Amino acid sequence: MELMRNNFPRVVVTGIGAVSPLGRFPEMTDRLRSGESGIRRIQSFDPSELEVQIASEVLDYDPTEYIDRKEARRMGRPSQFAVTAALDALKDAGLTVEDLEPIQDRVAVDFGSSMGGHDLAQEASFGYRSEKRRPSPFSLIQSLPNIPAHYVSRVTGALGPLVCISAACATGTHSLGDAFNLIRHGQADLVIAGGVEAMILDYAIAGFVSMRALATGYNDNPSASSRPFDADRCGFIFGEGAGSMILEPLEAARARGARIYAEVLGMATSSDAFHVAAPEPTGRGAANVMKWAIKDAGLNPDEIDYINAHGSSTQANDAVETLAIKSVFGDHAYELAVSSTKSMLGHLLGGAGAVEAIATIMMLYEQVMHPTINYTTPDPECDLDYVPNEARQASLEYAISNSFGLGGQNACVVLGRV
Repeated sequence: MELMRNNFPRVVVTGIGAVSPLGRFPEMTDRLRSGESGIRRIQSFDPSELEVQIASEVLDYDPTEYIDRKEARRMGRPSQFAVTAALDALKDAGLTVEDLEPIQDRVAVDFGSSMGGHDLAQEASFGYRSEKRRPSPFSLIQSLPNIPAHYVSRVTGALGPLVCISAACATGTHSLGDAFNLIRHGQADLVIAGGVEAMILDYAIAGFVSMRALATGYNDNPSASSRPFDADRCGFIFGEGAGSMILEPLEAARARGARIYAEVLGMATSSDAFHVAAPEPTGRGAANVMKWAIKDAGLNPDEIDYINAHGSSTQANDAVETLAIKSVFGDHAYELAVSSTKSMLGHLLGGAGAVEAIATIMMLYEQVMHPTINYTTPDPECDLDYVPNEARQASLEYAISNSFGLGGQNACVVLGRV
């Protein structure tokens, strides 16, 4: 097996960890394959006064499995999720923190968050304003987007590059692509990559309702609310979670006998340069990022078998993404398969791209595509094969995973079977 590709070291994924509304890895991907929804009525606070009372929420989560109880109380929920996902990924890769010590200067952390830890900042703000309670000295610091990455670096002892990309809904995908480049360009020998968000708060839900971005009318039927590419889609579902992957050069992974899930082949980012919240209507930015990522991988568009779509379940996004796919792939767009993880997990914001990359990696590894659930009414503008409602066996060699974020941030990674 060649150890180089396009004059760069080949980069592979050897460990996976996730904290999600459908459980941790591998339970999460098993439930995705079964078409199960993680969307339900909000339980972390009483949502009765909100128009949208549902979300994709992580339940039954205990941060103290890996984190000291006192330390966990000081940490924001995103940092807790990030540490759990990262240590799960390290364990899944057959590695321990002690194994990293001899190479800790060459171990990087590339872990993004779009919002940071608003939970502790909100608690401190409300306490100060309503009861004049003195804020914790950690409350503001814990709200910074880079703090989850800090904790991952701290608990693993990683002393190499420490990167936090904050690119709205494209964060997780951008972080994975950046981690790939750290290894490809010789800046690290192992990267703990990922993305995280934990922002299910009343004012956040209310704010997105004001934007008319969230699906309404499904408080009594949460599992039917996220309907990517369906004609009756009416908005996305707010979610939380984290995904983490261990990236290594193929040569190092083979030398230590590691299980290899997939290869990262290429990545790209682009801008819509259009609107803070709406996608550019011709799909130019989305098309560019797919074309550039595929070119970076050294492939042709007709070699791609599957696309994990951004598929947010908004009217504009799904139509524009479909248009962009047709622009890039031409007639091949009708031969490849497309599905949306968000139909089951909702939108995990900064964690979405990482978790969706994990879903894509496992489809390549297991040769089974998970479905787009709730697809019942075809939309003439969305006329591709969205793997409706049931998982499907497939022969997959190459796949891409798309993420498009607020502010016109686009990211795409290309993944391959090994």
